[in-house]
Amino acid sequence: MSPHTPVDLSRLSINQMTVKQLSLPQLVDACVESGVPGVGLWREPVRAYGVEAAARLVRDAGLGVTTLCRGGFFTTAEPHARVRALDDNRAAIDEAAALGTDTLVLVSGGLPEGSRDLAGARERVADALAELGPYARARGVRLAIEPLHPMYASDRCVVSTLGQALELAERFPAEEVGVVVDTYHLWWDDRAPAAVARAGAGGRIHSFQLADWITPLPAGVLTGRGQLGDGVIDLPGWYERVDAAGYTGPVEVELFNEGLWGREGAEVLRETVERFGEVVRGGAGGSGAPGGSVQPLASTGPTPAAPPFGSSVR
Repeated sequence: MSPHTPVDLSRLSINQMTVKQLSLPQLVDACVESGVPGVGLWREPVRAYGVEAAARLVRDAGLGVTTLCRGGFFTTAEPHARVRALDDNRAAIDEAAALGTDTLVLVSGGLPEGSRDLAGARERVADALAELGPYARARGVRLAIEPLHPMYASDRCVVSTLGQALELAERFPAEEVGVVVDTYHLWWDDRAPAAVARAGAGGRIHSFQLADWITPLPAGVLTGRGQLGDGVIDLPGWYERVDAAGYTGPVEVELFNEGLWGREGAEVLRETVERFGEVVRGGAGGSGAPGGSVQPLASTGPTPAAPPFGSSVR
């Protein structure tokens, strides 16, 4: 692929946290201007704006909602807290359905205070999935387990590898429970490529997210996701790998980065679109080095979102 060949943006989605300095209307306007057809939304800002109002805003702009983040946090053993967590996840499923997305991203939760029982915590995740899966399926929503890097196992997510996520998901129909493939969390694991192929064969890749790994990590590590091309991950290789597994759905860029948040949001979004183009070109045998340019297929408006966003695996 020539460095000057326009890149197909029809699968690109910008996660709301990548440019969290933008209000939801500003995010929508910036995506339309840049030819980005999809957005991944977060519950807190959507609730602040109003779920129905947010759904209408995105829909009227011609954009698709690729994911809603986040549900989960299932690992508490305290009965009343567990009931509250399940109720909150049912609300998240309802919000996802109202927004028109078929994918609710789940962060499973860390070890309960004072516990060292990882296996027991993971079983509580399975118990929650068994209860929520049919509720979600009835509303046209799939639950997507996101494995997080092991550094988050104690406080955020006891599911640390794609293999662990699949072991949970495969207890349930693929139409109910699948996985998120996030390069930031999985790039280090030499077993991940085989797990990606396994997930694709089973129709369980419900979301694919891109972010780079940069060092040193910031204090707290939550805001260490690098702009595409700024770190050490072979992002074009991951793009090819997930494509080869049969995934044809949205590719969502999700970055948590204080430096990016301190810049003008529309500028960051345009840069992200360019960097995404470099990932795609690299995956097609071109150069993956930063510094190129990308042209949206429809520069005057969003690329039609319905085909890739309606069904992620075929």
